[in-house]
Amino acid sequence: MSAPLDGPLDGVLVVDLTRALAGPHAGMMLGDLGARVIKVESPGDGDDSRGWGPPFLHPEGGDRESTYFLSANRNKESVTLDLKDDGDKELLRELVRRADVLLENFRPGTLGRLGFGTDVLEQLNPRLVLLSISGFGHDGPEGGRAGYDQIAQGEGGLMSLTGSGPDDPQKVGVPISDLLAGMYGAYGVLAALIERQRTGRGQVVRTSLLAAVVGVHAYQGTAWTVGGQVNRAQGNHHPSIAPYGLFHCKGGSVQLSCGSEGLWRRLCTEFGLDAEAPGLATNGERVSHRDQVIELLERTFTDISPEELLARLAGAGVPAGKVRTLDEVYGWDQTLSQGLLIDVEHPTLGRLQLPGPPLRFFAPGADGETETTRRDHAAPPVLGSSNEAIRAWLAQ
Repeated sequence: MSAPLDGPLDGVLVVDLTRALAGPHAGMMLGDLGARVIKVESPGDGDDSRGWGPPFLHPEGGDRESTYFLSANRNKESVTLDLKDDGDKELLRELVRRADVLLENFRPGTLGRLGFGTDVLEQLNPRLVLLSISGFGHDGPEGGRAGYDQIAQGEGGLMSLTGSGPDDPQKVGVPISDLLAGMYGAYGVLAALIERQRTGRGQVVRTSLLAAVVGVHAYQGTAWTVGGQVNRAQGNHHPSIAPYGLFHCKGGSVQLSCGSEGLWRRLCTEFGLDAEAPGLATNGERVSHRDQVIELLERTFTDISPEELLARLAGAGVPAGKVRTLDEVYGWDQTLSQGLLIDVEHPTLGRLQLPGPPLRFFAPGADGETETTRRDHAAPPVLGSSNEAIRAWLAQ
């Protein structure tokens, strides 16, 4: 049995039956917070994402490891169980009896067919919090559909809002519906654990890739539900604020945002533009004349390099930034200062650097804040690496 891990969820046991990304991301978030997360994988190939690549890493004397799997499974142990085998089912039942949280992202109904429906789980452990993540919801006319990220991005309307224009729908560059479903799922689990402190009983938390995408429509959603307007993709510029987006300059591009009239006037003052010109005096006018605003600013920036432009915008107090590649992001001092790159020791791959958790914790005090953020992260597990330890623990 692994030693407890420091963090707000220290002492919480999570049994993770999920695979691919949405569920594993939820489990990783709970593990980052100090929960003990036991990942249950099928014998043989394990989690589907172990085979998703390239890129793969090929350790000497060990099985290859996909960087995809490494992205979603830090701070976990791995045990292999065949859920069609009666003996392994009994081991899972014992894990459930001891668990605080069970995560699953099978198709709706699959867990029940395996003999672990919500009625059975409630009998095994009335305090259990079950997180169930599906593609399109556990019920409704299409509740049984398989869920994959890009399909959910399209069905949930996100692709219609993303791209260079209305005829160029594009997916987001990461599996955003999976990641959001995992984040919403972890959020729901934490709420259920808090409620359990009052009631003494667990409950079922359900979310889906569809729900996660619709849940972040924000102002794009209310543009339709309240305003009756169906927005479509329009490239790298904001539908409700102008100027706000990516602007070309000499040898590159820069992003800037004028989210207030004061910022617009600062921008105009810095570059000798008329802030009160016809059609440009208010945000509403600028949004209506967006193409004119873009043309004006890009003409103004024609002979200015990105470095000079960013410096002048910073001097004027106008929010701005560059578009970085991932190697630039992970080499950036600001990224490193926020703990967003962590070192872990992998049993077959050796020392690895992984993207780190996005949360930091601080204890306030009379002499200022003391950071209490966890530092001792565990590498994603080798398939079945905790088989003997967990089986021995369950036999106690």
